[in-house]
Amino acid sequence: MFKRQQPLTRNFPSAKESAEVQAHVVPEPRYDGPESAYKLAFTDNDFLLREELRPVRMQLELLKPELVQQELDIKATVVIFGSARILSEHAAKAAVAQAKAAGDPHALKRAEVALSMSRYYEEARRFARLVTEASTRRAEPLYVVTGGGPGIMEAGNRGAYEAGGKSIGLNIVLPHEQHPNPYITPELCFQFHYFGLRKMHFLMRSVALVCFPGGFGTLDELFETMTLIQTGKCRHRPILLFGREFWTRLINFELLIETGMISPGDEKLFHFVESAEEAWALLEREYEQTLALDPAETPQGKKQR
Repeated sequence: MFKRQQPLTRNFPSAKESAEVQAHVVPEPRYDGPESAYKLAFTDNDFLLREELRPVRMQLELLKPELVQQELDIKATVVIFGSARILSEHAAKAAVAQAKAAGDPHALKRAEVALSMSRYYEEARRFARLVTEASTRRAEPLYVVTGGGPGIMEAGNRGAYEAGGKSIGLNIVLPHEQHPNPYITPELCFQFHYFGLRKMHFLMRSVALVCFPGGFGTLDELFETMTLIQTGKCRHRPILLFGREFWTRLINFELLIETGMISPGDEKLFHFVESAEEAWALLEREYEQTLALDPAETPQGKKQR
């Protein structure tokens, strides 16, 4: 006699169940060598890493962060970009002291420049804290997203962590391994192989891009976003550039207009800001309705409770 089961009992074992069974079965010696094909396809790393499986790996890299964020009900993000090399004020001051003690004028000059740039770390940290603190009182929470590494990325995750909120880190495998900073929410700490898919995830839920001084990687991410907005491939969203002096020395936007390389008005795709408070105030103006307080937190809502 068959044991009576519920009508909706699964007809077939799950892939997880099959993988667990396989893990506890010792195959015949003949089929246990490296040349054997006796493995489930989805547990066979050698198979999954074949050149021909690149499209499948790209799908997986798109799908994994998407499913996790859907499950955690993450719908809106603020992306913080910037250099991995910018130090916190504390670390930069320590480097200056060390260079002075060593009597190395070249090291001292580099350390002093790093100290002057450390203000951006502190602004990114404070901005992320402002976003996260405000989000706890809003109808649709905003989550800080960074590239998951050190420098400005660390500052963004750190600010959210200090505010008691969750934040996302989209790390990528580099020749010199990039370790995730210690402030990312563990269940939202992802790792990518493909730069393109990582950049896609930066933008899929973003309501704003906040860009601090940085190098090639930062410029790549900034210009890709501006290109997508300029060409209408994605909706408009605020792009905030921290530090007018840095960005106008780095990029001659006026020359691009004068030579017809961009159209007049394209320079309005972004705004310069100097402080965390100024950046957050601009976002609030841009999204006056979307970033509105939760109805229960408004004066009218409090009266009704």
